[in-house]
Amino acid sequence: MTATVEMAGPEDAPPVLEVRGVSKHFGAVRALHEVSLELRRGEVVGLVGDNGAGKSTLVNVISGALRPDRGEIALDGLTHAFETPSHARAAGIETVYQFLSIIPTLDIAENVFLNREHYRPGPLGRIRVMDKARMRREVSEGFEQLGLSLPAPSTKVAALSGGQRQAVAIARAVLWGQKIVLLDEPAAALGVKQTEIVLQFVERLKRQSVGVIFISHNMQHVLRVSDRIVVLRLGEKVYDGPKGSATASDIVAMITGVRFSIGDQT
Repeated sequence: MTATVEMAGPEDAPPVLEVRGVSKHFGAVRALHEVSLELRRGEVVGLVGDNGAGKSTLVNVISGALRPDRGEIALDGLTHAFETPSHARAAGIETVYQFLSIIPTLDIAENVFLNREHYRPGPLGRIRVMDKARMRREVSEGFEQLGLSLPAPSTKVAALSGGQRQAVAIARAVLWGQKIVLLDEPAAALGVKQTEIVLQFVERLKRQSVGVIFISHNMQHVLRVSDRIVVLRLGEKVYDGPKGSATASDIVAMITGVRFSIGDQT
């Protein structure tokens, strides 16, 4: 678990992520058609669109859960063909989905370190044992750096509220995501207090120069944290530009096809 290095602002940095002409079909259904976008360090791209617009499909392609039919993904200018989400994580991409991927029977620290556990020599050095004390200590330190208040890292996730469980999943992405964090409706089922934790996480990632793709149906959340907005409609990108003076009504108009771009009042 490594601290993120402070870097220059997104406008001064080359893209950390490039999606180049990605298309994806499921049988006769066209989920994505030649979608391209760029993401820079310290930048939050708000990815929006109606249900079925292709947002989650695009996230699944970037995260290695789906292989595109055409197009490619590049990190720091180097093309990658992720076979699995594990390959994407190894390259520096962490994903938090609307549906949690944490294990209730494990404690908080074990969930944060899932598949990345620390071990120490066991009795007589013959068998390694999980170093839970080290993991809990590092998680506690990481949560403190994030300003996150949760029960002790030794607490079983089953004892947490729904909002606290999502906070653990997001914290795991924040602590491990050294390049890119993809947030797919992370606050959809959260209350006001836990939603604020999510939004503060996103803002903190910007300051730590991590690139974020943020999917949400809540336009106020998108407008609060995003530097740039990408709109998908029926699998195609119909807008890609700075947030500027956009309003929630502007974004909804583009999503529904009433108006093509921010600031166009025709």
